[in-house]
Amino acid sequence: MVGKRILVIDDLPFMRKVIREILEGTRLFRIDEAENGLDGLHQYREIKPDLVLLDIVMPVLDGISTLERLIKMDPKARVVMCSALGQEELIVHAIRLGAKDFVVKPFHPNRLVTAVHRALET
Repeated sequence: MVGKRILVIDDLPFMRKVIREILEGTRLFRIDEAENGLDGLHQYREIKPDLVLLDIVMPVLDGISTLERLIKMDPKARVVMCSALGQEELIVHAIRLGAKDFVVKPFHPNRLVTAVHRALET
């Protein structure tokens, strides 16, 4: 898994920072960031990451719409959704659309790393 590239798409800078710190702490991943779904789609085309960590609630283009476009662009895209408590219905919808897993905010570092490893193995 060393050198795997992960694109974090989240509108909150502190959330991107938390994810980056957790994953870079493993020394296994290279992290790229996008602040909304539209920017994330552009970056996905350019960098072709191994995995996307995708927030559900964002301005410009929400996570569900971004997921739909990602899967159309690349049916083999590996996506793990990130959500706050209370968004269970959206999470189920995202899994049906093709997301590999989900993690609930606030993150437990071990849960995030486990979800990333699991999604990269599929």
